[in-house]
Amino acid sequence: MPQRVLLHFSPHGRAVPAVVRAFAEERELPVVEASDEADVQARVSRAYPAALVLDASPDQGVALRLCAAIKGEAFTSVVPVIMYVDGAGAGDDASARALEAGADEVLGHGLSDRECTLRLRMALRRAERDVSVHPTTLLPGTVQIERDIGERLRSGEKFAVCYCDLDHFKEFNDRYGYNNGDRVILILSRILRDVVRAYSPTAFVGHIGGDDFIFNAPLTDFRVCCEEVIAVFTELIGLHYSEPDRERGFFIGKDRRGEEYEVPLMTLSIGVVTNEHRNFVHTAQISELATEMKAYAKTFSGSIYVVDRRHGGPLQA
Repeated sequence: MPQRVLLHFSPHGRAVPAVVRAFAEERELPVVEASDEADVQARVSRAYPAALVLDASPDQGVALRLCAAIKGEAFTSVVPVIMYVDGAGAGDDASARALEAGADEVLGHGLSDRECTLRLRMALRRAERDVSVHPTTLLPGTVQIERDIGERLRSGEKFAVCYCDLDHFKEFNDRYGYNNGDRVILILSRILRDVVRAYSPTAFVGHIGGDDFIFNAPLTDFRVCCEEVIAVFTELIGLHYSEPDRERGFFIGKDRRGEEYEVPLMTLSIGVVTNEHRNFVHTAQISELATEMKAYAKTFSGSIYVVDRRHGGPLQA
């Protein structure tokens, strides 16, 4: 399971402030120092830190640019960003500029250690309250999934909600154990995050729980995302089986009555709902249809994505 960390970056090479380090130690959060802007972006994208702490003193340019980039991207906007300014050359409006760039909290010159600690605590508490993340994948949970769908509905854009689910995952767990099952969940989360991000930078990936994931993407992007996710998953999944099982393409399992049957290697089913031909008024309507389409996709053998092509007028809440 990935460990949450407090990521710190100072363009000037300064160490993390003592009050921030003390807060991290209290929360048992390792402090990781990023080497440069590219390193910050890579670490934030690869595994969401508990928070990103940026040195915005005395020249704010780099910190403001980094904050705006992270908060402006759907994949990383959930990471709390905390800036600190020491007052030397920062100007009277340094805190305002940091907040305008999207910072969740600013530790300004003249604040007591107690107030800084409280601001840090509240920033992380707000993030934990507003954006629940799965402990294995660190992807946003149902709260943020619903929020993203709602924002896309309000914007009027055409988009697709893609509900992903593993086939034969329970049988894999029974044979190989929950640790290996968690490893497969983690691999799928990384495939989804990296592939979807590569083909649709404004898309969103979330983890409902277990082996259920959702990604929301513009209408123009969802097909290539589905196709590439399935292609990468199909190429990698066999590596998680023993060589004999992989070569056979199945293993022998037992049903509830103790009767043996062939269990195929895991496949991926994706049910897709779009607002291309439907007018939705509530996120729950989309969630219900996406669940229905996911169940329909699972009736087919092999990895597949199926799209709801039904037409309809405005759906009433």
